[in-house]
Amino acid sequence: MIGQECIDELADYAGVRPRVAEITDRAMHGELDFAGALKERVALLEGLGEAVIEQCLAERIRPNPGAATLIRTMRARGAETILVSGGFTAFVAPIAERIGFERFEANVLGVEAGKLTGTTLGPIVDSRRKQDVLTEARARLGLTPADTMAIGDGANDIPMVQEAGLGIAYRAKPALAAVANARLDHHGLAALLWAQGIPRRYWIEA
Repeated sequence: MIGQECIDELADYAGVRPRVAEITDRAMHGELDFAGALKERVALLEGLGEAVIEQCLAERIRPNPGAATLIRTMRARGAETILVSGGFTAFVAPIAERIGFERFEANVLGVEAGKLTGTTLGPIVDSRRKQDVLTEARARLGLTPADTMAIGDGANDIPMVQEAGLGIAYRAKPALAAVANARLDHHGLAALLWAQGIPRRYWIEA
């Protein structure tokens, strides 16, 4: 839903971006275990001031084109929308609100005395958890697989995207693009409204 990797941007403020970005890229290609890669990257952020998160959000984090139009139009037509991320609640919560999601789930950064501890709190939102969020929502709402859509961009999204009735690889790494039902490489996210058969006149432009 956004065009940046939040952990890489935080790492830039901490002066360790090259190392963190390398790990991020390898994890998104499926070359590293996600939980281990997350632990290693977060450890490199230890001591960074918590206030940097707000600065990073304001200066660097932007929704991808069409994200808000997609989500707000789907909600207006009765869909439940969930932003499930391997990122951090400190970023995901305001992004979810800005775009229009009604629910979100992400990892929690540890903070003590106004500084990042270099750890996360609670269970990790990994590929299995992303898939579980989809299947749990589907069961709760009484939906069939064909009633669901999932969008991702990296290897960590593969189980969720494969679980959905329509699994979309959005400007994705090759591992995900190879198994998704469809790829969106050039247009904004609002193009997925066409995939759902929603004419342009019903879009809620945002």
